[in-house]
Amino acid sequence: MEMSSETLTSAEYIHHHLTNLTYGRFADGHWGFAHSGEEAREMGFWAIHVDTMFWSILLGALFLWGFSRVARNATRGVPSGFQNLVEGLVDFVNNSVRGSFSHKNDLVAPLALTLLVWIFLMNLMDLIPVDVLPWVSQRLGIHYQKVVPTTDPNATFGMAIGVFLLTLYYSIKIKGVGGFVGELTLHPFESKNPIVKLLFIPVNFFLEFVSLIAKPVSLSLRLFGNMYAGEMIFILISLMYSAGVVLGVFGGALQFVWAVFHILVITLQAFIFMTLTIVYLDMAHSEQH
Repeated sequence: MEMSSETLTSAEYIHHHLTNLTYGRFADGHWGFAHSGEEAREMGFWAIHVDTMFWSILLGALFLWGFSRVARNATRGVPSGFQNLVEGLVDFVNNSVRGSFSHKNDLVAPLALTLLVWIFLMNLMDLIPVDVLPWVSQRLGIHYQKVVPTTDPNATFGMAIGVFLLTLYYSIKIKGVGGFVGELTLHPFESKNPIVKLLFIPVNFFLEFVSLIAKPVSLSLRLFGNMYAGEMIFILISLMYSAGVVLGVFGGALQFVWAVFHILVITLQAFIFMTLTIVYLDMAHSEQH
């Protein structure tokens, strides 16, 4: 629990591990890194969470390098090693797309694979002991280091908004502007009476607009909430190590049990994000008459 020259209290320890390394503009106009949560909040909307950007980009690059390496060196016959894992993932994603996407779009399967593996890798960072990388960062002069990108709503909202923009694009491309507007205004309440139909338009629009906006919000908050809660549990368990030998041993056992269970959580969250993305894109391609 000693993150600097002084020993942190439990509250300070938790706050330290949940604070991002933030770069932005200070109130006096100069740019730099925030040295406290208060300074980070003062930087406002345009501040950058450098640790989230660094780890997400690094893990994305690792995914691209690993999969491209397998693609270049793929051998015929029975695959072995990492190639076997990659081919298994590709087959799994293809089967998921065939089962949930009833249209033709060559973008969907690669997008689904990218989201599944990238989110899994970011979630996997949660299994690294909570003090290891922050301790290394301290020795390098970096005060804050939050290493699980999916515990930052900026990362989860960024991915969800990207998926949302794709659904809007394909909704308009497949159905046309008129068809998309009609989908928002002529359902779920319908009437053959033109006056009643006109009265239903604002009601339908409100309901459909809320449903539309709820997609990226639920997609991002589900992933963020589950990963943030998991990280918080790891941090709370790690506090036991400073409370004596007995609680330290109990905390170690408890952390092992939670880590084993958390493997299921991080995998399931990546799968749910991928599956909902496929479903939302399928809905964008479906024309309602």
